[in-house]
Formats: sequence, C-alpha cells, structure tokens
Amino acid sequence: MRPKHQLESAEFDLEGFYSNVRKYTEKLCEPLEVEDYIPQPIEDVSPPKWNIAHTTWFFEEMILKSFADDYTEFDAEFGFLFNSYYNTIGERTQRNQRGDLSRPTVKDVFAYRKYVDAEMRALFEQELPQKVKDLIVLGLNHEQQHQELFLTDLKYTLSVNPTYPVYRENFALVEKGEIDSGNFIEVEGGIKEIGFDGDGFHFDNELGRHKAYLEDFEICESLVSNADFVEFINDGGYRDHRLWHSEGWDWVNSYQISSPLYWTKKESNWNIFTLGGLRKLIPENPACHISFYEASAFAEWKGMRLPTEFEWEAASDRFDWGLRWEWTGSAYLPYPNFSTAKGAVGEYNGKFMINQMVLRGSSVATSPGHSRKSYRNFFHPQLRWQFTGLRLAK
Repeated sequence: MRPKHQLESAEFDLEGFYSNVRKYTEKLCEPLEVEDYIPQPIEDVSPPKWNIAHTTWFFEEMILKSFADDYTEFDAEFGFLFNSYYNTIGERTQRNQRGDLSRPTVKDVFAYRKYVDAEMRALFEQELPQKVKDLIVLGLNHEQQHQELFLTDLKYTLSVNPTYPVYRENFALVEKGEIDSGNFIEVEGGIKEIGFDGDGFHFDNELGRHKAYLEDFEICESLVSNADFVEFINDGGYRDHRLWHSEGWDWVNSYQISSPLYWTKKESNWNIFTLGGLRKLIPENPACHISFYEASAFAEWKGMRLPTEFEWEAASDRFDWGLRWEWTGSAYLPYPNFSTAKGAVGEYNGKFMINQMVLRGSSVATSPGHSRKSYRNFFHPQLRWQFTGLRLAK
C-alpha cells in the first residue's frame, strides 16, 4: 500500500493538476455547515474558512500579482487577513485570531476562490516561463498540505463538541489499516544516499542529497498498534517517569495526559473520536494522534527506539508506509548544502529548522499523490492533532 509518487513529465498537465487540486479542496468542504467554517478552539488549528482562503491567497500573492497582466486583486484587505507567516510580504492576522474573523463571510471566501481560479485559467492561456510553472506547482503542493490540515484541524474542532458530531459517516480514517506482524527487518549499515533524487516536485528541505553513514540496524515492518498502546497504558506507561524525556514528563503532568489524543474510556472500553463520529477502538489499527514524547516513551518501554530519519529513508522500500506520519528520532535540521531561496518562498521551510522533530511517510489524510520517501514533515514534540504514529527500531 506504499503511496505512489507524484511525477512530472513532458506530458504533465499543469492546468489539469490545478483544476483537480482546487476541486478536491471544495469537495472536502461539502459536508460542512456555515457554522463549521469559523471556530478555532486552539492556536494550532485553523478554521476551514481560513485554510481555504489562505491557499487561494498563495496563488494571488505569489503568482497573479507578479505575472498576470493588469491583474486587479480581489480585495485589498485579504493580503493581511490570509497571509500565514511570510514576513517578506508584510503584516498579517495573528495565528490565534484566525477564528475571530466573522467577516469576510464564507460566501465571500468562495467568491474569492472563484475569482482567482478564473484569473489563473486566463494565465494558463499564455506561454508560461518555467519559474512561473514551478511556483504554480509549489502552490498546488502547498494546497495539498492544507487539505490534510483542513481535515486534522476540523477533527480537533469537532472533537471539543460533547455531542461528537460526524463529518462524514464513512470517513473515520483511523480505522484504515491493520497490523499484520511485529517482524523486524535487518538492514546492513554503511554509506547511504539520503534526500530527493529524480524528477518531479520536491520541497527545498529534501535537498541536498548527501551521504549518511549508518550502523547495522533493525526496523519493524509494521507500525505500533492500538493494542500495543493499550498495553503500555495498562502497564503504567503514563505514570513511569523513567520512560520519558524531562520535557515530556513535564508535559504529561502539566496537561494530565493519560492516553493518545481522542481516546475516551467508557465502562472499561476504549473509544476514539473520528471524523465519522465516536467509534469503538479497534485493537488491530495502527495507533494514531501520538506526540513525539509519547512515541519516545513507548519505544523506551519496549526497550527499543525510534528510527532516525536517515534509517527510515534507507529502509523504506522494504516496508509499507502511508497510514500514519511516523515520528523519527531526528531533529529537523538542514541537510548539507541546503540553501534558502530568495524572496517569500524562502520562508517556506528553512526558518522552521529549530526545536522540531522529523516525521516521515504520509498518512490516511494525506492528499492523493502528495507523498514520497524523501518527504520531511516536522512538528513540535508535544503536538499530536496530526495523524501521527510510530515504528520501532533497534
């Protein structure tokens, strides 16, 4: 079930790719009511309205304003409202205030998307230089990232509602995939080539490709399951300080953490909140919504460890991946010869290479075609609202 890579070729249909990605975002919106578009219960999650406006802002700000003849922006205020973190471009709404915006309305935001899409279709009628094509592909991959964020952010927002609302009945996601075995794959060490290689899209943090020396190691061919994590809980894993990093132990105690996110126990039975509503926990499914702190503590409890991102990439052709973003034991740092692009796009990845941990693979919420073995996702170690899990190494 390893995901297929998104490839570019001489026959690559850029306009078709644009249309498909933009339509998929709007398809994700179909089950929502107007009231669903606005709430933001915590700073880490953005409202659906902001996500779908921000991805449109990218095409207007980065492409149309610079490369479309006589372009007239949709609304002069939108640049401030829907910029995310690009200091090069200017001031912006504070991240924790995105849910405070009752205006512009949802209707206005969809009108904005329609306007920008029409302008982009007009742009496609021109002979575009390669740098513009590259920016469009970047914008579409950026939107695919936000499609996953749309789902993960919405799931968190719905989870704080005590009625356990359903997004889509057949869209539980965490129920996809079952753990077949706990067999380990032996990997011979040596010098391995790490980083993106080949044709097609990649982010700048996947460059430059370089050599890494690895010792012999073993990596599990399957992810840790819900049943495994229940055993960890029952054995007092969340109460044993010896298993945790110091910061992780502080986090457990400060926030009274006693199980993965979205797990609830009723009459000795574990349940999990999903985008399909509250469901009975299925033991054979891969564990999900695990922080790095939890992943590391679990590995310590098992007498093992998390693989480094280099081990993960070197071994990835020998196991199936794509059900969960998989925590690694690697800090998010630049590869040798990494360089920051000029202008606003240079703020995409490089400035976040501090105090975060790398995740590899993709998840059941990742958009189709948006995965490859060199992909480097990254989050702070306490965060777990993404579809994150773990694979053991030794």
